[in-house]
Amino acid sequence: MTRGSTLPPHRLSHPATRLPIPAQTRTSPPAPPEGAAEGALEGFNAAPADEAHHILLSRLRSIRWARRLADHRPYPTLDALLAASDEAAYDLTAGDLAEALAGETLPTLPDDTYEAAHMALGAAHAAYEARFGHVFVICVDGLAPNEVLDHLLAAIRSRLANDPEDERVVVAEELRRLARGRLVNLLRGAGL
Repeated sequence: MTRGSTLPPHRLSHPATRLPIPAQTRTSPPAPPEGAAEGALEGFNAAPADEAHHILLSRLRSIRWARRLADHRPYPTLDALLAASDEAAYDLTAGDLAEALAGETLPTLPDDTYEAAHMALGAAHAAYEARFGHVFVICVDGLAPNEVLDHLLAAIRSRLANDPEDERVVVAEELRRLARGRLVNLLRGAGL
């Protein structure tokens, strides 16, 4: 009996020579106008359950994760929401991870990136996807734009050495970190 990955395959929607990379979120966003984050959090807390769930699902991409956060409102602070998101992330099952990974959509590398970089990253990503059966995810928050490509390539190559269970743990952590950045951007940017 052959055992395959517990996660479904992910297919990239762009040419194979272009590797998607995660959108960067700033670790220290500019200060919002006075009360903007608090107002956004109040709006999120007061939103109907289905709307809050939809907002969270668009950032977390896991029904169970989004439902858990929506059901535990209100949150007194952004830090409380982030802590609840972290706690829920640690409880994700393999199915929840697969669902979140299947929903990841990533922008492509800038057009002025050397073609050799596209090819190297494309080959590394193909090897990663063949080994683990899902898209490579990594949070690049806080990295300077000129460091992202090297970081991605080094991370893919390093993580190819993981066994599937160890990589599942790494993927869960990267999804948790991506979710934190998305939630911060949502509330600090008042994108409700």
